[in-house]
Amino acid sequence: MRRVYCAIAFASLVQLCSAGGASPPDKSGYNLLRPTPDALLRELATDRPDKTENPYTVDAGHFQIELDLLGYTYDRMKSGGADQTVRSLDVVPFNLKVGLFNNSDLQLIVETFTIQKTSDHAAGTRETISGFGDVSVRWKLNFWGNDGGKTGFGMISFAKFPTSQNGLGNDAVEGGVILPLEIKLAEDWDLGMMTEVDFRQNSNSSAYHAEAINTITVAHRIVGTLEGYIEFFSNVSGERNADWIGTFDFGATYKFTPNIQLDAGVNIGVTRSADDVNPFVGLTVRY
Repeated sequence: MRRVYCAIAFASLVQLCSAGGASPPDKSGYNLLRPTPDALLRELATDRPDKTENPYTVDAGHFQIELDLLGYTYDRMKSGGADQTVRSLDVVPFNLKVGLFNNSDLQLIVETFTIQKTSDHAAGTRETISGFGDVSVRWKLNFWGNDGGKTGFGMISFAKFPTSQNGLGNDAVEGGVILPLEIKLAEDWDLGMMTEVDFRQNSNSSAYHAEAINTITVAHRIVGTLEGYIEFFSNVSGERNADWIGTFDFGATYKFTPNIQLDAGVNIGVTRSADDVNPFVGLTVRY
């Protein structure tokens, strides 16, 4: 956490030092009912495909949908005599965003349909469950960098509601706060960092605990509108006996137009408690 706060302080200094250039257009008068003109739209920014959220909001009065066309998760768990394999297929989960004002947007995340198959190799049994997942509502606020500058910083607050079916969720209301930071480096390199504090229900009781999530991602423009990234994700839970979750992630994005982006990637678990592998293909459309 100390490193994240130092990074935020450094970014604030860079922001102050970089001020004084060409002033961005004044878009403060636009809102949900008075949309930002297309000519003033900022560059398309997404909260996918990496796990590091970005600090930039959707322009006022515009909509953006970010979704997995297909996502697959595989996890083999062997511990204490247990030997299970869990395979999950997520069908078109999406994040629908709407720009409220120039510096804030509202987001609705829906886990539309999931198929989960669990094979217990020790017991010789198989179980398949499927159904609708949970729904989350998020509010993003940009503090600076939305329309220019070397850095961007924002805040996302969210709440998850237990709408899942057939045991796919934990039937608990949960929430948290996310602080995303982005620094534009030289020669088409971008550095993203995020710190997040979640409040989750315990796995074996109705009490709650805190979880600290930190990520760092580096992205680089390869050629044209093709961009690649690598990322490290860490989740440390305050629940007793909970294991640390860590993943190494990589992928790419390609913009077909200023408002349409295709992405693909793979998340690879590097700790025992993380899912082993999670490949996916996704799409973003702004209108």
